[in-house]
Amino acid sequence: MRTARIKGEDGVGYYHCMSRVIERSHRFGTKHREVFRKMMRAMEEFCGVEVLTYAILSNHFHILLYVPERVEIDDDELVRRLRLLYEKQFCDEFAQRLKDARDLKNPEYANRLRQRYLVRMYDVSKFMQALKQRFTIWYNRNNDRKGTLWEERFKSLMVQGSEHALLMVAAYIDLNAVRAGIVRDPKEYRFCGYGEAVGGSKQARKGLAEVMVSLEDDRVWGQVSHKYRKMLYIRGEETETKPGFSSELVEKVVEEDGKLKVSEVLRCRVRYFSDGVVLGSKEFVDDVFRKHREEFGVKRKTGARKMRWSDWGDLCTMRDLRMRVIETGAA
Repeated sequence: MRTARIKGEDGVGYYHCMSRVIERSHRFGTKHREVFRKMMRAMEEFCGVEVLTYAILSNHFHILLYVPERVEIDDDELVRRLRLLYEKQFCDEFAQRLKDARDLKNPEYANRLRQRYLVRMYDVSKFMQALKQRFTIWYNRNNDRKGTLWEERFKSLMVQGSEHALLMVAAYIDLNAVRAGIVRDPKEYRFCGYGEAVGGSKQARKGLAEVMVSLEDDRVWGQVSHKYRKMLYIRGEETETKPGFSSELVEKVVEEDGKLKVSEVLRCRVRYFSDGVVLGSKEFVDDVFRKHREEFGVKRKTGARKMRWSDWGDLCTMRDLRMRVIETGAA
């Protein structure tokens, strides 16, 4: 049964989005990941959404995305955003057609011109669809291939806008390359939000700062990085069954305000973060369930399902996952 895609009211909300390469083949090298990253940033600005963090690996990617309320944009702003994606000649011609329509006092035609592009903004599905399509076109053209590049429709998890929920999902995403054995410390991986932020990117730092709800207006990078790095260590704390950070190292990192280097991280993937549909407190998940009641079977009475196999605090998901919830490797 195909799982319903849950969105916030008018599409506004936080979403963990994920998509895999067809047959899960490892196709993306350094050049491919860099092109994807640049396309993602261009689509982010064009669509008016915010990428809080992300991870691009050889056969899949993750994005933690915030979709704000739709705002009206004027003609100049629309043309500016178009220039992020299209050739100069196309944008110049579009701007002239729009200007001619205004000069001739033909608002209906101007509106039709604008709506072709405005409809693609402020929507998680439109953002993901456009990003995947544009990258597929580039990849196929440069690798002499045809057809789809992606395994299936993208997965999305609606995330509560609380710091606890956002931090948990963001850390899970940024630890992907560590779980995959590519690096020992997430700051060493240039194709994730944390690695880009440590490298000096203002855009990546702004995204992680948005996760730190409790810092309110005092979200300078020094404070954000220390708090977030502690979270990365704590999420990798050692367990009886999987290698990870030792409890002694975690305690030391916390005492040192998260400034120590990473030694080893828990190598597992957690399906709650990709297949849980909605993630947040019991109250949040139940509220979303009530608003989307028609998407679920008549026998179901409540939405929230407690997350198991670890101490997740008050977090719940919409789906009660039972099979292969935790596995080794990246995801």
